[in-house]
Amino acid sequence: MNSLVKPARLRPGQTIGLCCPASAPPDPQAIDRAVATIENLGFKARLAPRARRRLGFLAGSDRDRSSDLMRLFLDRKVEAVFCIRGGYGVTRILHLLDYNAIRQHRKILIGYSDITALHCALAKRAGLISFHGPMLNSELSRPDVPAFTTQSLWRVLMKAEPAGSIISGLTPEQTSAKAISGGVVEGRLVGGNLSVLCALIGTPWMPDLRGRILFLEDLEEAPYRIDRMLTHLLNAGLLQKVAGIAVGVMRNCLDPKRAEFTEFRQTVDDVLVERLRPLGKPVVSGLPFGHVALNATLPVGVHARLDGIKCDLVICETAVR
Repeated sequence: MNSLVKPARLRPGQTIGLCCPASAPPDPQAIDRAVATIENLGFKARLAPRARRRLGFLAGSDRDRSSDLMRLFLDRKVEAVFCIRGGYGVTRILHLLDYNAIRQHRKILIGYSDITALHCALAKRAGLISFHGPMLNSELSRPDVPAFTTQSLWRVLMKAEPAGSIISGLTPEQTSAKAISGGVVEGRLVGGNLSVLCALIGTPWMPDLRGRILFLEDLEEAPYRIDRMLTHLLNAGLLQKVAGIAVGVMRNCLDPKRAEFTEFRQTVDDVLVERLRPLGKPVVSGLPFGHVALNATLPVGVHARLDGIKCDLVICETAVR
């Protein structure tokens, strides 16, 4: 990550490639809506050839999905690659990608959730800045997508300047950010979905966390599972190396049996405090990113500042050229 390269900024009217590197959308018509959304936004859409395929819980075979992704990166007319959906399956194609070719044909790639594995691999093996942000199936194709989410997206992708505070534009009532541990630190951003990040430990695609600001989020994981994953990162000696931790919204990470028992059962907030506060590093939770409508775009690999006093994450470096 010491020699990261930046993709060119996105401009109106350019061509955006669409692909499904993990799972297919539950509704096949979501593919058509994704294409229409890109065109309605003033861009040209280029759908990957095998984007409509399905194979069990995957959007086609591993070869289908890796070939689609490489095709879009090598296509000279495509300026950015938008993932239609996450789900599961990116870790199955990481060994099939040509990272040297991706670095030579650097372009914007955006997505989150299972796309975390791709962000980590691109940073480590291609040295490419990529973007943890909204996808077409879950946010961008919906008529009620918040202005905050789209404004954050275009501010990061279309302006060659630091994006600044990720909570900019939110009212106090819209943000649930709070400090678990105070302090202010700076470092390069790395992270994404907690479950996927843990699945990369011990692989060639696990990012170096030393001195980084680690950002984490997850969906529908019971508190004890969040505890287990954080403990795994602690037992591996990884969380001890980070400069600070930014936690997004842990959506629906509830204890399904909490109401059935009278003894104390921990919440996700309890787990975060117990596992992360003893690190003695700045930790802020409830920041606007993850599987939520208010989903800020985070450029993976850029220099950022985590402020445990103002409860903010600030992007200090431009992510595009």
